[in-house]
Amino acid sequence: MLIRLGAHMSISKGFDKVPGDTVGIGGNTFQIFPHSPRMWKASLPKSEMSASFISEMKDKALDPFDCMVHSGYLVNIASPNDEVWEKSVNLLSLEMKITATLGLKYLNFHPGSHLGEGLSEGLERILKGVEIVLGENRDNDVMLLLENVSAKGNHIGSSFEELAAIIDGSIQPERIGITYDTCHGFDSGFDIRDLEGTLKLIDKIDSTVGYEKLKMIHLNDSKYPLGAGKDRHEMIGKGYIGMNGGFKEFLSNEKIQEIPWLLETPGDDADHALEIKYVRELIG
Repeated sequence: MLIRLGAHMSISKGFDKVPGDTVGIGGNTFQIFPHSPRMWKASLPKSEMSASFISEMKDKALDPFDCMVHSGYLVNIASPNDEVWEKSVNLLSLEMKITATLGLKYLNFHPGSHLGEGLSEGLERILKGVEIVLGENRDNDVMLLLENVSAKGNHIGSSFEELAAIIDGSIQPERIGITYDTCHGFDSGFDIRDLEGTLKLIDKIDSTVGYEKLKMIHLNDSKYPLGAGKDRHEMIGKGYIGMNGGFKEFLSNEKIQEIPWLLETPGDDADHALEIKYVRELIG
């Protein structure tokens, strides 16, 4: 089976440099931000840049269905603050258009935080926001991916039941999938360090959102123990999930190998190149 493995890549040199940089670290997939992630400001890439990016994707034999755009950090479509909610919806909609302009198929985002107003209120706001975003992007085929989050504070999406509520409550559920983050899942009590735990996770996904909805995996170790709810990523094999008896069992599963793996671990391209090599050697 072809293992699709890559990392979060910088767009600082331009979108069109990402495919080459990805191949340069031994990857065959990647994740990018569509703009500076800590700013509300974003814009569509110029047509020349988009054309160059798409050409580079073909030249480096990278499949758009294996790669992903990650929404900016400020987006919170669960927010009870009307101004923040409106800005979040507008930005997420623009990010979807940027994704389409680049010829990519998936836009990942965190469901958000209800900031103490309650799960029901938060879910209502998310569903309203998603409806607007999808309605403004009828002319493209980009799919929104909900990312599971660490079980802490007022964040929505640490359970698959909450993710399922968003998908099932949407007017276009066929345009929504999920990303599974191994650190966030470990934070929320999903122990993938043995075969039993991995199979339980797969069964849980299948019985709630449906396994066919899982499109991407964020491959991150955890700086904290199982169930800590801290959301602190660590390099693969150096955290509490670990490698032998940890990620090895998880990554050896055929169902898991069907999904692209994306590193969001500390370090730069050189560090990620070593991690990619390490993971490939581990699973043979």
